[in-house]
Amino acid sequence: MSETILEIHLPNLRHNYQFLRKRLAPNAKLLAVVKAFGYGSDAIAVAKCLSACGADYFAVAYVHEGVALRKAGITTPILVLHPQEPNLDALIEYKLEPGLYSHRIFDAFLHALKQTNIENYPVHLKFNTGLNRLGFHPSQVKELLTLLEQNKQLQLKGVYSHLAASDDLNENTYTNQQLTTFEALVKNIKPKYPDTLFHVLNTSGVMHYPNAQYDMVRTGISLYGYGNDPEVDAQLKPVLTLKTVISQLHTLEKGASLGYNRAFIAKEVTKTATLPIGHADGIGRIYGNGNGYVWIHGKKAPILGNVCMDMIMVDVTHIPCAEGDEVIVIGPNASAEALANHAGTISYELITGLSQRIQRRIIR
Repeated sequence: MSETILEIHLPNLRHNYQFLRKRLAPNAKLLAVVKAFGYGSDAIAVAKCLSACGADYFAVAYVHEGVALRKAGITTPILVLHPQEPNLDALIEYKLEPGLYSHRIFDAFLHALKQTNIENYPVHLKFNTGLNRLGFHPSQVKELLTLLEQNKQLQLKGVYSHLAASDDLNENTYTNQQLTTFEALVKNIKPKYPDTLFHVLNTSGVMHYPNAQYDMVRTGISLYGYGNDPEVDAQLKPVLTLKTVISQLHTLEKGASLGYNRAFIAKEVTKTATLPIGHADGIGRIYGNGNGYVWIHGKKAPILGNVCMDMIMVDVTHIPCAEGDEVIVIGPNASAEALANHAGTISYELITGLSQRIQRRIIR
């Protein structure tokens, strides 16, 4: 290997999917979240694999992400979580399902739909039960039901909300308040729309609040191998392995500096390795100056100095290695969760930030 490669291990993806399926009630559908290029992997490869596994739904953040899946031949229903006005015509053209979260977007979508003579178009209503990010206020439910009755162009396919802290059991009271609010919505809407899919649980919700599965759950990060819980992580398999190589070795004498702004000064003779990966690839400056590390021959090599755009330098003083040797940045035994936590961030940010310029290799 002579370059940086991101391997996408589909057998691990299938394992994670089956792990999650086994935790669901028999009648609960599984919605796989494939936004942000499949959490930094390859959304098309992931969606095709999960379609074959039997995923009931996909979710993306924005319309163009769903369009890309449709163009790749994905026919499974796709929920767009955050549709924007300029893209509603494309949403309709590619038969995507909008998550309507405000009167502005509701009215804009209805207007776009009326230009097409389409009736019974499937839509989802997003309610804000406590995350305070997107969604109708629960008090608006009656007026929304009236609007649906008045506009037969729309078919209510789903009703959902998003939990704010399902991964933190110290916030159990707050999460249960959200679930109570959502249950009230279910009781208001289900009698009139019994076939509607109600969904509120995310990955951590599936693990911690199994009684709130309703008709469907939404899983994202766990499909890619991270469950926000050490016990769950131990049963999942990371889908992504990020590899690079040693481009060059240097020996710094005591007092020599390394990299931009001379951010590292050697306190003793130090052997360093330069690697062809940097912040343009998604290894942000936060990982510099000892906050991050890579693995060489099974040993940790701390990142020295500031992360460059295309390169990082690591300490290999105590690691026998040669130019051209393989380096693991993240992988099965090099957890993205651990690396991110070490630098004060989260695995979501690390893996979704992996640049498209990194060559992808699908492992089937």
